[in-house]
Amino acid sequence: MRRRLLVAGGLAIVAGLAAGCSQPKKVESAAPPPAVPVRVAQAVQKSLPNVVEAIGTGEAYSNVQIKPQVSGVLTGIFFKEGDFVHKGQLLFTIDPQPFQAALDQALGNLAKDKAQAQNAVVTAARYKKLFEEGIEPRQQYDVYQSQADSASAMVQADQAAVESARLQLSYCKIYSPMDGKTGALGVFAGNLVKANDVPVLVTINQINPIYVDFSVPENLLSQVRVALSARSPVRAFTQTDTAHAEAGRLSFVDNSVDATTGTIKLKGSFPNLDHRLWPGEFVTVNLQLGEDPNAIVVPSLALQTSQEGSYVWVVSKDNTVQMKTVTVKRQQQGEAVIASGLTPGDTVVTEGQLRLIPGARVDIRSTL
Repeated sequence: MRRRLLVAGGLAIVAGLAAGCSQPKKVESAAPPPAVPVRVAQAVQKSLPNVVEAIGTGEAYSNVQIKPQVSGVLTGIFFKEGDFVHKGQLLFTIDPQPFQAALDQALGNLAKDKAQAQNAVVTAARYKKLFEEGIEPRQQYDVYQSQADSASAMVQADQAAVESARLQLSYCKIYSPMDGKTGALGVFAGNLVKANDVPVLVTINQINPIYVDFSVPENLLSQVRVALSARSPVRAFTQTDTAHAEAGRLSFVDNSVDATTGTIKLKGSFPNLDHRLWPGEFVTVNLQLGEDPNAIVVPSLALQTSQEGSYVWVVSKDNTVQMKTVTVKRQQQGEAVIASGLTPGDTVVTEGQLRLIPGARVDIRSTL
């Protein structure tokens, strides 16, 4: 009997311990997720120029290939390759001796024929008087008058030959027709050159001012034509200096659209006083086509894309975010013009969007 009591007591103790262990613990509430660090910007309303960006190439304002106009030995070169030359500056000389001899010969022929013509004129005048007095027949007078006319015509031909010889002699000195920069020499002193032959002696490019060629889509043609009339500003940025622009004006719109690319060719003219732009150089071109006076603008970094279109994350006053669909009118130079979906003063997220969900809290920071 005692043994049964001990066993029963032990079972009671074990049951009590088990009951004590099975009592439910107090559950603590889950902590809210941490705020997502982001950077933000304000949607602002301002006047924004409508700027079209394109890739362009420099083009010489004028290009001249210097060729000899007479044949002879090249005796002198009076500049160095790559020099800037001025209009009227002596560039080359060709041996003038053959042309000087031809001029001297033409002058001698002119002098001889002038003397003969003078004598023929005097003789014709004498026979005219004798004919009028009835001493000589008219036939004799006509012969001498014809000889006088022929001699005078010969003098005129000799004068033309002298001018031609003098012109040929002047071609022995070749002067620059404009201000510009010379290229590589095609022929060196001592070589025999031929009139209008190849290679050219040198090519001169005028780069002050200079053109920049670029193309824009054909759907902008109506705006481009207005811009041409207004000589709208054009800016060009070189590949090595994207912070400083060369300022110019729209000066040319091609007379047809390129059907293969759907673009139209334009030219901007630039003073290029410091020679920053170069023929054949690739540059980034910005052409201003009017201005939006009251545009709602946000940084382009704020734009996100989904299957429904563009959207932004907008920060509420309680530092939570909501997704807002927006209509983007255009983007330029890191800014986006919003046609609908935002109002001035809205705060949009520009960095840290990947971790956001609707209703998420954000921690606005200056840097991430």
